[in-house]
Amino acid sequence: MDTSRSPVSREDISHLWTAAANCTADPRTGIFGPSSIGWKVNRESGLFLGAGRAALLQLAHPWVAAALDQHSNLRADPLVRFHNTFRVVFTMIFGTLEQALASSRYLYQLHTRVLGEIPESVAAYERGSHYEANEIGALCWVYATLVESALLAYESVLPPLSPGEREAYYGESKRLAALFGIPASALPTDWSAFEAYNRTMWASNTLGVNTLSREMAHRILHGRGSWVPVPHWYRALTAAWMPDGLREAFALTYGKREERAATCALRWLPRVYRRIPDTLRYVGPYQEARACLQACSVGLLTRANNRFWMGQPRMLSPNPNAKDLV
Repeated sequence: MDTSRSPVSREDISHLWTAAANCTADPRTGIFGPSSIGWKVNRESGLFLGAGRAALLQLAHPWVAAALDQHSNLRADPLVRFHNTFRVVFTMIFGTLEQALASSRYLYQLHTRVLGEIPESVAAYERGSHYEANEIGALCWVYATLVESALLAYESVLPPLSPGEREAYYGESKRLAALFGIPASALPTDWSAFEAYNRTMWASNTLGVNTLSREMAHRILHGRGSWVPVPHWYRALTAAWMPDGLREAFALTYGKREERAATCALRWLPRVYRRIPDTLRYVGPYQEARACLQACSVGLLTRANNRFWMGQPRMLSPNPNAKDLV
């Protein structure tokens, strides 16, 4: 797996779009569909438990940290980053084929404008070195943090997937990776290789934490700049799930008090979670997709659920305009 300095050209991603369309049996159900393990896992609101971890792992990549600092409003409003991520990803997962491809086209076009220079030397990157968002290595890392953190969160509140389901989950996730601009040849072959890739990345000089990424991480974990309070148990759980070296690099507090809070959370979360009614337990985009397949209207509760996850009442349209993307 060699993804170093491999930009994704328009021609490259056009081939991936064509392949995605050709491999989709029913365009109405999108690239996964109701019977997929991808829908089973990603419909769970419990995935929110891993969102902080995924965000911090992404910030550990100096390219991502610099891009978010220079091309986003993360410092002033962390919720914008949360909404933008899930608006794109959930539309790819639960939208029709048209919606999924539109989401991918939007993401690719957005990434063409995300480039610049590293502001200070960190890990393997010299100050002033070039970065760009449409680059396979960086895209692979962002994709990996989402896929791995989602399954970690899922299995913290629900029974673990079987080995076969785990392989199916990873295999299906490669379809999502393609919409990010990542060809299958750039990805680990199976779940075991994917786990090895993550462990290697955690210990490599591809990742590194500096003052910028540390400050942004603490803003996210404390909800600074947003109206959403972040409870102590969530910060403790995020710290517990971080690789040891990165936990220390981000200066995350994880003493006996935090360890007790994380252990306690992992005891009560499954009991509480399984009692949540489906209308709240399942994310709005999943419920929207189900309603559309059944030719039903998208109800007010689903629209409100969508606003929480995506900042808007519906998934991206097949032809997203400025109103969809703000």
